[in-house]
Amino acid sequence: MTRRAWDNILRFRRSEEGSLVVEFVILFPLYLAFILCAVEYALVTVKQSMLERSVDLVVRDIRLGTGSGPTHDQIKEAICEQTLVIDDCSNNLQLEMIRQSAFTGVTLPAEPDCTDRSEEAKPVREFTNGPPNELMILRACAIVDPVFPTSSMGRALANDDGLIALSATTAFVQEP
Repeated sequence: MTRRAWDNILRFRRSEEGSLVVEFVILFPLYLAFILCAVEYALVTVKQSMLERSVDLVVRDIRLGTGSGPTHDQIKEAICEQTLVIDDCSNNLQLEMIRQSAFTGVTLPAEPDCTDRSEEAKPVREFTNGPPNELMILRACAIVDPVFPTSSMGRALANDDGLIALSATTAFVQEP
């Protein structure tokens, strides 16, 4: 009996059936992690570029609309209409517009002021429509959820709250 068990063990050891399964079990999680990271990064990049595009289109309309000084809510609504991929844009977008001197340089705060979903709505940091021929800086910051928050890319892009902050900054001159 022990001889037959020993022969079965040796035959099992020499058999190469199922060796591909071992490679699959080892490599599949690595491939899956790579694919999840790539998809997460691609979706965040699409959201970032759509935010930048919408801010540029709205600022172009502001520059060409001579004499009209749109309000904060009008600009925010126009940006949200253009940005199709940011969920609940009106609640997740924070705008900041600052008058700057073209001769002294741009003095923006280093970190954009993003909306914190856990707090009450914060007032606008600074939002002033400038006089004609004044340099204006408009910065939009949107908070988005990662698609795969447990992937390594989702954790790397997210802040302490597990959310991703996207910002777009542009400059324009108020036309008279």
